[in-house]
Amino acid sequence: MEQKKILIITYYWPPAGGPGVQRWLKFAKYLPDFGWKPIIYTPENPSYPLLDETLMKDVPENIEMVRTTIWEPYQLAEKLNKSNKKFKAGQFDVGKNQSWKSRLSIWVRGNFFIPDARVFWVKPSVKFLEKYLKENSIDTIVTSGPPHSLHLIGLGLKNKMPDLKWIADFRDPWTEISYYKHLKLTKSSDKKHRQLESAVFINADITLATSYTDAENFRKAGANAVCITNGFDESDSDKNVKGQISQAFTLSYIGVLEQLRNPENLWKALDVLVKENTDFATDFKLKFVGRIDDKILQAIESSSLKNHIRNLGYLAHGKAVEEMQNSDLLLITNFPNESSKGIIPGKIFEYLASGKQILSFGPDRADVAKILEETQAGKHFSYQDTETVKKFILEKYELWKNGSLLDNTQRIEQFSRKNLTCQLAEVLK
Repeated sequence: MEQKKILIITYYWPPAGGPGVQRWLKFAKYLPDFGWKPIIYTPENPSYPLLDETLMKDVPENIEMVRTTIWEPYQLAEKLNKSNKKFKAGQFDVGKNQSWKSRLSIWVRGNFFIPDARVFWVKPSVKFLEKYLKENSIDTIVTSGPPHSLHLIGLGLKNKMPDLKWIADFRDPWTEISYYKHLKLTKSSDKKHRQLESAVFINADITLATSYTDAENFRKAGANAVCITNGFDESDSDKNVKGQISQAFTLSYIGVLEQLRNPENLWKALDVLVKENTDFATDFKLKFVGRIDDKILQAIESSSLKNHIRNLGYLAHGKAVEEMQNSDLLLITNFPNESSKGIIPGKIFEYLASGKQILSFGPDRADVAKILEETQAGKHFSYQDTETVKKFILEKYELWKNGSLLDNTQRIEQFSRKNLTCQLAEVLK
């Protein structure tokens, strides 16, 4: 039977690195198993914050790629302030760490580029894709954001072609994301953001959310929302070398750690443990794999944790997964406010596949807590907890010291990329 065609409109695609590329790369890998032929539409000259050439191995052989040029203002922004490089990944300085240049850059980003700096790709893409879709008999399109300007491409195409089936995939929320309130928006800019978001929710045939809470919130805002979480690829796990017997009790953070998700109470708890417990101080290592904000790293290095840090920097995806295996505890952080309880960071699923215990920080009643409870894979804490965090770490340390800290992979099959693609295929029917 001939496969149906699905056009995936995405900014992030290999050689882009980081979590933004993983979701639709993996869906594209498995969609042919369920009767769908993926076609990728992506910029010809993107400005990616991270590169990972090793992800090219996951790109399906002979997949059809459609590319057009994009203009982005990031080069101009970086000339104004080098810290503006963070904007590419949705990060920026906050609070006392903000210089006047940072404040100006944030204001410009929020009020001049709505919804984001990739907005200049919208009109050319709508014009190009209207012709392409008519000439190539595409059954369905998907827009994946952030950047949420890509949803405006879907909206523009839906307005011109009402019978087109459009799936709007929100890897993160738009106006409900934690950093939204830090964008220094004027009332008119805030109104425009919310109007555009509402138009996407109302006009998309289906809105995909990556968490249970986000799906519920999107439905309340008028969307026909369905939750399909991120996941782990079993083929990646099979290729991993099993973790080595650790010579140190290692707590690892894999990924990008920004100021808005900085678990200061954890660093405080670890600082106390290192000072009070001689054995723990001898055995403990704090490992970072990825990009940790300079201000966070400086603060940790000013504490008694300085000699316990191992900062490996950004590693290719496969190497990063190996470092998960060579850890004893894995750290994950979320934004602290209530509106972020629905955010499920994508790396938690690879953490689950590693079998290692997970230490999580974020708001109360978070979706991450639900997953950890269901899989018995770790514990979730608020940013106010310190003593309970210290107790949890000590418990895991004692188990490690006695050789009793065992791997755990209970009830994680539901989060395999192939099972999730099966769910997607049902939605696409």
